[in-house]
Formats: sequence, structure tokens, C-alpha cells
Amino acid sequence: LSGAPDKAHARRYLVKAEDNVPKAARSPNLLATRFIKLIGKLFAAEARSETWTAERRRRLRRRYSARVLDAIEKLMLEQTPGVVPQSLLGKALTYLHGQWPKLIRYIENGNWPISNNPCENSIRPFVIGRRGWLFADTVDGANASANLYTLVESAKANGIDPYRYLTWLFQRLPLAKTVDDYDALLPWEMPADLR
Repeated sequence: LSGAPDKAHARRYLVKAEDNVPKAARSPNLLATRFIKLIGKLFAAEARSETWTAERRRRLRRRYSARVLDAIEKLMLEQTPGVVPQSLLGKALTYLHGQWPKLIRYIENGNWPISNNPCENSIRPFVIGRRGWLFADTVDGANASANLYTLVESAKANGIDPYRYLTWLFQRLPLAKTVDDYDALLPWEMPADLR
């Protein structure tokens, strides 16, 4: 979720470090640029495999992306000791190093996204709207709002029109009695012909 480690965030910090170097002094061997190019290879592989099955994408990640990640890690471990920790590049490398085990997990599963940007973008309206939601002045009201927002965003994340999903859900919810009944009401359980 928001604030979770992310290769897009790591890249963003490195781009800031690169932008801090005067254009006349930049070269392809600039350390930040080398990291950015390697991270770019990871995103290029993801773009290429966007329409593939999860298993095929996982194999690509294990064969190709893992090697690129190894190169990034090696470069990070070699270069970090020589970088001023409080510089923009130092902060970028500190983030990269501190989040490394979490940043590389996506290669384990072809369904996991390389970036959490879509998740962050989906919750951004709620983060921005916080101030306007002061009417939720009780814990129960805040919980109800959070539950409703979760249902709406889960429907969207599953390619389902939220209005159709909520209509379908609220018609069936009073009939649910068991855990299995409630599980059958999750967005991805909605029949495709009703979406």
C-alpha cells in the first residue's frame, strides 16, 4: 500500500539524484544513471510480458529479471560505501538497500505487480479527500466508510463496475449466513455475465 517499498519509488529517488548533477557533468557512467538504466530493464521486461500468463511471466522474472536484480544489488553493495549518506544519491541508495528484500519479492509470483503505483493511485482520492470526511466523527462511521471504500476499490481492481457490484452484493448480503456465503460475495466471485 501507500508507503510500501516499490521499484518506482527507488527509481524516482535515483532520478532526483541524477537531476541534481549539472547536465554538463552527466555521462552514461554516472552512478545514478547506471541504476536507472538497470531498473528500466526490469520495467521493460514487465511491459513485454504484460499480456502473458502469470506462470510465463514468473519464468521470465526468474531467468531475466533476477539477473538484472543481481546486477543492481552488486552495484549497490560496491558503491554505497563511497557515497555520502546525506546526499540525494546516498539517500536513494539507503532506501534501495533498506528495502531490498521487499523490492525483489515480486519475482516469486507472476501475478504480483512490479510496482504498487496502481494501488497508490486507487487510494489517492481517499487520501486527498480525508479533510472533507470529517463527518465520520465516530469509530463506527470511519469503519463503515473504510469498508465501503474497500468494496468499491476491490470491484474496480477486478474490472467490475462498482455500482453493479454493490447492487448485486446488497441483494444477496441479507441471505448470507456462513463464512462460505460471505466469501461467495467477494467481487471476484460475481458472475461474469453480471459485471
